[in-house]
Amino acid sequence: MASLAGTGRFFRSELLLIFGRRRNWLGLAILAVVPVIIAVAAKVNAPGEDEGGFFGGITTNGLFVALAALSVELGFFLPLAISTIAGDAVAGEANQGTLRYLLTVPVHRTRLIAVKFAALVVFAATAVLTVVGTGMIAGLLLFGGGKMTLLSGTEIGFWGGLGRVAMVSGYAAVCLSALAAIGLFVSTLTEQPIGAGIAVLILYIVSQILDTIPQLSAIGPYLPTHYWFAFGDLLRDPVSFNSAGPGLLSAGIYTLIFTTAAWARFATKDVTS
Repeated sequence: MASLAGTGRFFRSELLLIFGRRRNWLGLAILAVVPVIIAVAAKVNAPGEDEGGFFGGITTNGLFVALAALSVELGFFLPLAISTIAGDAVAGEANQGTLRYLLTVPVHRTRLIAVKFAALVVFAATAVLTVVGTGMIAGLLLFGGGKMTLLSGTEIGFWGGLGRVAMVSGYAAVCLSALAAIGLFVSTLTEQPIGAGIAVLILYIVSQILDTIPQLSAIGPYLPTHYWFAFGDLLRDPVSFNSAGPGLLSAGIYTLIFTTAAWARFATKDVTS
């Protein structure tokens, strides 16, 4: 029980470290601005339904603002936010000289890695909810709710649509958590948090670029970001897991590999800072 209580205190302390920084709140605020811009732009210059996709459905149901914003921000802003926070997880402590102090409390290294990854997952979910929540509020205020027309052409009620948005949000959070696991590993390799964050973001960008090259299509399914935008499967009737299923599996594998790598690296790391 004492160990669980200590882990709980450490987890709360880690969350306070992440959410207690003004720059992280500024980052979340920037994430929240994009859905508002999309909603206002759609109100001023309404897209036609014939445009298809999430943007084409905005004027028929405000929930599509959340989906459109999520599809836009998954392209850069959300990965940037996750890369920055994940890169800072261990490297930031080392850079500030607090990592050695943490390990003399004592905090077992396995527990430290586990708690830090759990906090990153919470941040990933918070970032997604910030985008989706702001998008829904702005969309519903400007366009209202009502029935939602899915990508397969089927109409479902408002609450059913809300459920689909929740499923998409969960899928995006899982994908971003896999990126956070990669970032956590990179963070154990250096004492420079900015460098770690940039490295993770570059990895994301390279993965996206490689995935667009037809000659490299054979390696596409093995890239960490290949299935990120497969959440369209969750907006069909019936729900399809043709791509979303492999996407969840891919995210799970990357999470397992890189959290294990982070633990293995940190467990044997000579901490001098």
